[in-house]
Amino acid sequence: MKAPASVSRFLHQADERLAHRPKLQRLFRNCYPNTLETTTKLLDDGTTFVFTGDIPAMWLRDSTEQVRHYLPLAKEDEELRRILGGLIARQMFYLSIDPYTNAFNETASDAHYRASDDCGLNPWMWERKYELDSLCFPVQLLHDYWQETGCTDAFTDTCYRALSSIVNLMITEQRHTERSTYRFVRDTDKETETLQNDGRGLPVNYTGMTWSAFRPSDDACLFGYNIPNNMFAVVVLGHIRRIASEIYKDERLAERAEKLRKEIDYGIRAYGIVNHPAHGRIYAYETDGFGNYCLMDDAGTPGLLSIPYIGYVGSDDPVYRNTRRFALSVDNPFYFEGRYARGIGSPHTPGGYVWHMALSMQALTSDDDEEIRELIDMLVNTDADTGYMHEGFHPDDPTDFSRPWFAWSNSLFAALIIKAMDRGLV
Repeated sequence: MKAPASVSRFLHQADERLAHRPKLQRLFRNCYPNTLETTTKLLDDGTTFVFTGDIPAMWLRDSTEQVRHYLPLAKEDEELRRILGGLIARQMFYLSIDPYTNAFNETASDAHYRASDDCGLNPWMWERKYELDSLCFPVQLLHDYWQETGCTDAFTDTCYRALSSIVNLMITEQRHTERSTYRFVRDTDKETETLQNDGRGLPVNYTGMTWSAFRPSDDACLFGYNIPNNMFAVVVLGHIRRIASEIYKDERLAERAEKLRKEIDYGIRAYGIVNHPAHGRIYAYETDGFGNYCLMDDAGTPGLLSIPYIGYVGSDDPVYRNTRRFALSVDNPFYFEGRYARGIGSPHTPGGYVWHMALSMQALTSDDDEEIRELIDMLVNTDADTGYMHEGFHPDDPTDFSRPWFAWSNSLFAALIIKAMDRGLV
């Protein structure tokens, strides 16, 4: 679709500001409107379908991240409000179908990533991987849209039911072993695509945190309490509490959200911090509540690097600072270095690949101007002359990359360049 007027005006302004750096100018001109121009459909029911790019389905997580950088323009642009408000309505509709599902079809087409998945698929579901962050991102978009525009049209009965189901599901998954019926089995040789223990995941102890089956990378969790996801849940439960109280006047829902928020936050503090021999007190990536920990970081958001981005603590938090040093070191098993880049990758892509999104996130969470400039140069120099960002790429050969059409990565890069322009760094 054609970009709204406010987006076109902003692009023209950016063209002038980036004219002294032609390649960066080209990248921003391609990446900033990419979601609107290539992955957005306005549907007849007034909702908006935003697919990921080279996959025809809409992820609750990705669709939020694909449009967040447009929010500052929405207050003065009715067309953009139609797009964003329609996306929120679509997300809430999907959550009302099934809050365990991460990715949906445009229609009830019965199209699936793998029809053989043992997880309770229905015709709306592209795949049914339960990812805690998929509950969080739509609430974040709903809240931020409300705050940026002042519009309350998104707070429908469907939205209310979705927010209630999110709280209910998180409470159920605080005691996954005893109360949850969710399971996921995929016939595959790749361990990250299915859950152990006959699809139920490895056993977990009660911690106050809430369980997740899969990570933001769509890989299976090793241990069921993913710390960055639970941090994000703490943030969005605060949003739900406020929305329930101020918009829906439902103090019962507000109280349930606040109680859950406090329980999860306590669990993070009690079970999610470990003493690392080289980096001191750091946040773990995952734990099971029995004393087992997964010490790593992944390029997907939310991850340890993105903790300030999701709003849990600031970049000056001492445990986060230690965690950041860990994540950006060889002590993180998914940190890779090469001739053209160094940064965080993922078990989701071939070993040794660095992700463009991780480089963008590293810069977005940095207060060091030189680090930000260095990372922008790294991003510009590793697009393989395609004019777009990718998923993962080999740091010794940027022409060896995954996903040539990945709108989330383009949007995150655009958000970084906006930050850099605002700080006078480009």
